[in-house]
Amino acid sequence: MARVVVLGAGIGGLPTAYELRHRLGDRHQVILVSDRDYFTFVPGLVAVALGHNSLERLQLPLETLSRQQGLKWVKGAVQRVDPEAKKVYLPEQTLDYDYLVIATGAELALDLLPGLGVYSHSVCTPAHAVAAYRAWQEFLKDPRELVVGAAPGASCFGPAYEFLFLAEHTLRRQGLRDRVKITFITPEPYIGHLGIGGLANSEQLTLDLIAQRGIETITNAEITAIEPNRILLGDGRVLPFGYSMILPSFRGAAFVRASRLGNEKGFLPLLPTLQHPDYPEIYGVGISVHLQPLQTTPVPTGLPKTGQMTEEMAIAASHNIAVALGELAADPVVPTLDAVCFADFGDTGIAYIAAPVIPEAQGKHRRLAYAIQGKWVSWVKAAFERYFLLKMRRGLSVPWFEQWGLRLFFGISLVRPLQPTVFPQKQPLIKT
Repeated sequence: MARVVVLGAGIGGLPTAYELRHRLGDRHQVILVSDRDYFTFVPGLVAVALGHNSLERLQLPLETLSRQQGLKWVKGAVQRVDPEAKKVYLPEQTLDYDYLVIATGAELALDLLPGLGVYSHSVCTPAHAVAAYRAWQEFLKDPRELVVGAAPGASCFGPAYEFLFLAEHTLRRQGLRDRVKITFITPEPYIGHLGIGGLANSEQLTLDLIAQRGIETITNAEITAIEPNRILLGDGRVLPFGYSMILPSFRGAAFVRASRLGNEKGFLPLLPTLQHPDYPEIYGVGISVHLQPLQTTPVPTGLPKTGQMTEEMAIAASHNIAVALGELAADPVVPTLDAVCFADFGDTGIAYIAAPVIPEAQGKHRRLAYAIQGKWVSWVKAAFERYFLLKMRRGLSVPWFEQWGLRLFFGISLVRPLQPTVFPQKQPLIKT
């Protein structure tokens, strides 16, 4: 019996554990490690920060889920991994593993920018969303300037756009919009770039909505510091605010850096099969992995790792581990890194589609790259949230009918066979 340890129980870790349990049956042990008691549907935290939803509705108890799905749940913060001895060190115990999946996400690099997270808010963690909501309630009592955006090096821009439009929508509904100047600041070279660029209609659709709502924008924005009630930019401009929500950049988890498994930023370098190039029994899933930015921008931006991309990695990693254990008579697979992102803007929304996010060859066009707007996007986003939480309750990852729907309606696939002619062994798709 092999021991497969999954570190992290978020959108990457929990589906990975479910996939492994499904593929390995009771012939092998699957251990789920998390420093938190609850699974949280992180994409819903924007709504929590603005009071549109409660945190409790986005959370599920991990101990209960693990027991119901035949997983061994271990609570603890990982301190270090010894890849030679195949051990995971927690504060109160040490776990041996035969295979290890690192799906803990990343750290928020708040310390890279003076005042970030001190005088501004974010929606990246449950605690941050709750704090942002409390501050938002105070802001509504005396609304003034609102500044929303992202710090240099940020890679996940969707939540910034969602917060921007949902906040504006909230102010309009409460009759406060004419009292608030709203400014969106982003390191993106243009609105709707999203860290990847090249999406047809993305810039125009987003700019049209911004113009309709009277929002000012600053692109190529390099925030140098955040002080009480003002943001300093590299070009000398100073933006006053009564409330600010600024997304930070990410870096790899502290234990990955301490274990010397990551690159200079602590992200995991991986082969196409999601295996660590030096330790093939270690796999990476989600935000913890390194994805090479597609282009250099005047102000640094990272490449987003969406929830769907994370689920694709979860399927591929669990499939490949099952193959390695002899439980699945199949060839290894790799994630397609196709992505569709539904952004709820209140009274409308935009779906951003990129397939794949990372073209298979430099200079090659994506198969699909476009954005589409409509009220239906908001409905789909709300329905998907309920559906995802239902999946987590039932022990499902990405069932066949979801994969079928993604392929039918959006032309999106999740994994594909490893093709040595395109990706030679030891030549990483995800560059180090």
